[in-house]
Amino acid sequence: MFTGIIEAVGVVGAVEAHGADRRLRIDAPLLAETPPAIGDSVCVNGVCLTATELAPSGFHADVSVETLACTTLADLGAGDRVNLERALTPSTPLGGHLVSGHVDGTGRVLTRHDEARSVRFTFSAPATLARYIAVKGSICVDGVSLTVNAVQADGFAVNIVPHTLEATTFGEFAPGRRVNLEVDLIARYLERLLDARGLDGA
Repeated sequence: MFTGIIEAVGVVGAVEAHGADRRLRIDAPLLAETPPAIGDSVCVNGVCLTATELAPSGFHADVSVETLACTTLADLGAGDRVNLERALTPSTPLGGHLVSGHVDGTGRVLTRHDEARSVRFTFSAPATLARYIAVKGSICVDGVSLTVNAVQADGFAVNIVPHTLEATTFGEFAPGRRVNLEVDLIARYLERLLDARGLDGA
């Protein structure tokens, strides 16, 4: 589990093809003081990956065919910057919201414009995810925990404050960019419980 509060921005050092799978080397000097151990989970642009080998300034992780098909990790190349967060521990402050690192789908940046000191982004979202997105609810975009400020027919809008623009890859976002989306866990489980109750005839 994660919180959606980004610890560091890393750089893709290398991408290796292994059949239909890929292996990424993520360089993350800002995590060097407390690097992940082999077997640890690291959220990379919102995707939970396992550190399979340590590198001098980062780690390696394998990406399966399924993950490549369902996320934007297939778009990554050497030199691309990525948002990083290590798995939470019992002592981790829950500053964002509970994030599983299991991406529900991808969207795209529709618009970007300055709004006072923040930047307002609108994103598209698949119709299958729209019912989970609510005004003032939480959503995870490329691993970043955000509050939904508006819901539209084709997606949703958020405002990004200056700190988040500097501390994540959001500063690079432009219309057309694909992003990973994870909807709120509580909304997803609540729907499942209500569906099960209906099937039971209660």
